[in-house]
Amino acid sequence: MSNTDSATPTLYVAEFIDGPLEGQIDSRSLVRGKHEARISMVAAVAGLESVFWYDEVDQRDVSGQLRVRYAFDEGESDPVDAEVDPI
Repeated sequence: MSNTDSATPTLYVAEFIDGPLEGQIDSRSLVRGKHEARISMVAAVAGLESVFWYDEVDQRDVSGQLRVRYAFDEGESDPVDAEVDPI
């Protein structure tokens, strides 16, 4: 089988190793055949939407599927405050 565009993977799996999304995974699109080194995720914390930034730690191939592990960037992310007053 030749390496054509139709045989090229278009998705990868992002694994969140810490922070508010610890233990979760997300299927993401490759852009020009590459994964993103830095990604943002939006999640609800205490009923409020928050933006969390994650940076690549490493990548590996698991049975032909690209999996990339990401670590939480607390300094660039919205604060995680479980004691938020209702609006």
